[in-house]
Amino acid sequence: MKRREFIKLTSTASAIGLLPFEVNASMRLLNTFANCNLSNRKIVLINLKGGNDGLNTLVPLNDYSTYISLRPDVGLPMNQLVNFDSNLTGTNQDLGMHPALGGVSSFESLYGDGMLRILQSVGYPSQNKSHFASTDLYMTGNDGNSWDNGQQSGWIGRFMEHYYANEVNESYPLGIQIGSNDISLGFHGEHEHGLSLNINGQDPEGFYSVLNGLSGMAPDISNMIASDHKTELEYLIQTDALANTYSYAITNAFNSGSNIGSYDDNNDLANQLKTVARLIRGGLESKIFMVQIGGFDTHNNQIDSGTNSLNGKHTELLTELSQAVGMFMNDINSDSVGDDVVAITYSEFGRKAKQNGNWGTDHGEIAPMFVIGKPVNGGVSGTNVDLSEASSNNNWQIETYHYDYRQTFASLMQDFLGTDNSVIDNTFFDNTNTESFANKKISEILKNNYIVDPSCYSSLGVDFGTKVKEWRIQPNPFNDHIELLSKSGFQNCSYRIYDASSKLVLSGEVSTINDRMKINTSTLTSGIYLAQIDYNNVKQTIKIVKP
Repeated sequence: MKRREFIKLTSTASAIGLLPFEVNASMRLLNTFANCNLSNRKIVLINLKGGNDGLNTLVPLNDYSTYISLRPDVGLPMNQLVNFDSNLTGTNQDLGMHPALGGVSSFESLYGDGMLRILQSVGYPSQNKSHFASTDLYMTGNDGNSWDNGQQSGWIGRFMEHYYANEVNESYPLGIQIGSNDISLGFHGEHEHGLSLNINGQDPEGFYSVLNGLSGMAPDISNMIASDHKTELEYLIQTDALANTYSYAITNAFNSGSNIGSYDDNNDLANQLKTVARLIRGGLESKIFMVQIGGFDTHNNQIDSGTNSLNGKHTELLTELSQAVGMFMNDINSDSVGDDVVAITYSEFGRKAKQNGNWGTDHGEIAPMFVIGKPVNGGVSGTNVDLSEASSNNNWQIETYHYDYRQTFASLMQDFLGTDNSVIDNTFFDNTNTESFANKKISEILKNNYIVDPSCYSSLGVDFGTKVKEWRIQPNPFNDHIELLSKSGFQNCSYRIYDASSKLVLSGEVSTINDRMKINTSTLTSGIYLAQIDYNNVKQTIKIVKP
């Protein structure tokens, strides 16, 4: 195959990481507990890329005079704000919602229906105001103090590895990403990299037809000299082989699914969520979906210069967000699908309390999160921001966060998905203070009848033990053989290879020949396998693919 054709095909098929861990067997384990069937539960992450201005999204009415003095042009008129909860009037939770979030099928109506919880002042201990660094911190589970809290892997990937690592059954991905050409670092596992299926720009109905038939077209690179180029090429080949495996599940779910209610075709976020709803209703058993709306880096023209503060970029973005989420919730709540879906917004940081000279706001620290869905316990958590914190001495920053973003995700992982404490600790752990986020859950996020009973908590996955990867397998994807390469020069080891139905298909012991251990795999058919290597009573599991 010509290199130009290969690169073109990998681009067309979204040369992306894929999530190989499946969940049917996991759910059979869960069902052994009474009333513990969590098999259909899903989380939808909505990324507000660029740093949403939380202070104009939710205005602290208890200190409106200070607010408008800091934002004489950008600040919103009090008489235009949506005062959506009379029970909070006059308290330190008294908020005025941006008018773009009001109206029918909006954040306002979702709050009124008890399906939206506001989490005020979300951030992390040492906030970084660089887009790239803060996004990486958010996606790795870090706190800005030490990379030991997240290192180079993503929190979603670590969660999947430890919760579903033993469950390779059906050919569908657990993670789906739409709305960005970039692969989110959040899906990169500690032991497996590229753990999401990115279908951005793809027609899900024709996804299978685009990818079908790629198997066997990739070049044989097993004899190439080890190099960064070879490593990247191996990744692309494996990506396409996996994409070909998963593509049928995506297309089948899309064709089997449907949407209930209307969507605005001119609203990009609505179209992303429309696809998510259709895939879910079509039976796709993915667990975490990620969608994105960009443009929140509002240094300039957050409002239209020379006009009132209700016109401009931020109003347009919040209108798109509110309407898209409203349409999505109307869709999934039209039947029982809504009982199993929770959506949550997040942004890498907020904006300064004081406006700048360009009709906008500059990078800040904290920002609110919105948790949305039928299982959600509507209300407000946390108190209003303290505007007296913002001064020329700290460059007009509001610095006090009420919730660590890891608290919100950890709370949903356990109370909604049923993970036990060990999974939370393997996903998020506060190494700076040696504290577990299992002890910092936000208890009021979900309605009581949707909270998982502690008797149903499960780890389901495996303990990876040492973090050092002792073994590497090449080539991967493979054909008639694989070779094991060891860092420590072991003379022999035992191995087991399992197919997609968890059936043991190959096993034995192998010894070193010329510093390599070779296993004959010619009898294996095309598919995804787990190779489990046992050496010195330590097991390492590696995903391998035969095109």
